[in-house]
Amino acid sequence: MCRNITVLRGLDPEVTPQEVDDAARQFVRKVAGLTPAQLARDDVRRAVTTIAIATQDLLDSLPARRGVAPGPASRRHPPSPIPE
Repeated sequence: MCRNITVLRGLDPEVTPQEVDDAARQFVRKVAGLTPAQLARDDVRRAVTTIAIATQDLLDSLPARRGVAPGPASRRHPPSPIPE
């Protein structure tokens, strides 16, 4: 269904809460067949939050990977520079 799902377990640096939330949003969008504009509905936001929490709980419960997660690093956004 989602060919562009990124593995979140074992990323270096570790997965961020934003990445977990983005993955949950993408999952809900694909499963429900929603457009990006429909993601603002309260019921959809609740589903995204529930899935994000479950995803983070799962990632926290799994043992560490033996290596860095596969996949192109270009899918991750570099951290924002710290303003001086």
